[in-house]
Amino acid sequence: MKNKLAIIIPAVLLAIGIGIAYEMIKDGRRLPVYSPAVLNPELVDESMQNVTNNHRIADFELINQNGELFSQKDLEGKYYVTDFFFTTCPSICPDMSSQLQRVQKAYLENDEFLIVSHSVTPEIDSVAVLKEYADLYEANPKKWIFLTGDKKVIYDLARKSYFAATTEGDGGVDDFIHTENFVLVDKEKRIRGFYDGTSKESVNQLIIDIEILAQEYED
Repeated sequence: MKNKLAIIIPAVLLAIGIGIAYEMIKDGRRLPVYSPAVLNPELVDESMQNVTNNHRIADFELINQNGELFSQKDLEGKYYVTDFFFTTCPSICPDMSSQLQRVQKAYLENDEFLIVSHSVTPEIDSVAVLKEYADLYEANPKKWIFLTGDKKVIYDLARKSYFAATTEGDGGVDDFIHTENFVLVDKEKRIRGFYDGTSKESVNQLIIDIEILAQEYED
């Protein structure tokens, strides 16, 4: 009985949360659009700190867990959550991936939503390694994309597009990013929210915010 309650209660609370999201939508709530100038300067690359509007995620080309090229073209008409992780991480990454499992489950049937996870150790996280990791977390390859490739491209995305990392660096051999941040991005490639990927409460809010964002495209 206790095990059943452990499953049922979170599901009920999530349903209530989504119901609250609908009420917020009815009240006209929309998610903010974040520009570099309004963010914590520690998150923003110095070259971007004075940008006040029209910030978009930069174009890129990387490799997914199936060994296929993946770029901005594959995100056209999609809104998505993104994060930065590595498969050998013993601390925050397993918690983050477990939380993203929840997000995937909540929006598995939504064809306009994706999850995009970038490896920050692409020299270690080959296609085969990413595929094994994706299988470990039961990632649907049509819903949850894992990316590897050029380290500098990945690190520039983290620092200059998604503002997910507080550390400075050049994407070189000795550079390293370790962040718990999840970032919500809309169809126009704009940032719409930041969340702590290790916090169940923060990810609950993310799940609600995805619904609010989805409704923007149904107006």
